[in-house]
Amino acid sequence: MQGSFLSVFAIALVAGLASPAGGALAIWLRPSTLLLSVSVGLAAGVLIGTFAFEMMPKALEVSSLPVASFGFALGFALIYGLDFYVNRGMMAGPEAQQRESVEQALKRKRPRSSNAAVLAGGTSSEELVEGVAIGVGAAADPSVALIVGLAICVDNISEAMSIGQLMLSEGKEGVRRRILGWTSLIGASLFISAMVGWFLLRGLPEAVQGFLFALGAGGMFYLTVTDVIPEAEARQFQQSSAIATGIGFLLVMVLSELT
Repeated sequence: MQGSFLSVFAIALVAGLASPAGGALAIWLRPSTLLLSVSVGLAAGVLIGTFAFEMMPKALEVSSLPVASFGFALGFALIYGLDFYVNRGMMAGPEAQQRESVEQALKRKRPRSSNAAVLAGGTSSEELVEGVAIGVGAAADPSVALIVGLAICVDNISEAMSIGQLMLSEGKEGVRRRILGWTSLIGASLFISAMVGWFLLRGLPEAVQGFLFALGAGGMFYLTVTDVIPEAEARQFQQSSAIATGIGFLLVMVLSELT
């Protein structure tokens, strides 16, 4: 039991520290668009592989199809609801026919925060779900927790770099302090929720643990397809993001078979 706790503690700590590390890289490295497309694309592939090869299969193994499906849908809905709330119920892609009306509506009633704060706040909320998945996963299957932790670590570094670049582009006063503050909050959210998952939720029935796995997968899926992949593709050169996404996906597939 002590060894298992040390494992989940180390996984959560490293994944949590990845966020402020990514923020620091954004401040001091000022990454190019090519580097961001590769790093964010890699994170997208790793996340896709994690919920495809680890989280959802484990959820189906320890619970049932209806429970896992409901958990995934609820996780998706929670992050979608947060996005919808922050943007005052008005969201549309740049090529959508509704784009003009959405922009006009948001001019009259601005989003509840800046783009950078929306991204950072949404990521912090996502970390709560993912941290619980690490904690519960370590109790159910340490190999799952290890791969989930690796995926979140890669994702946190790339997302923190993106948040840092976005905040730097906004040019507001005290931007370095804001970057490190937001990215540290993201890391703390992950670490605390992982500890909560380990100490309070690991004794739950396996069906509930499966539900929590699926809940985390749903939240990860939403942010991956609405935020991570579009962000990587927007910066791509010679489809660098797509190549990195494929590499990340294959990496998790191989690790899943080896563990």
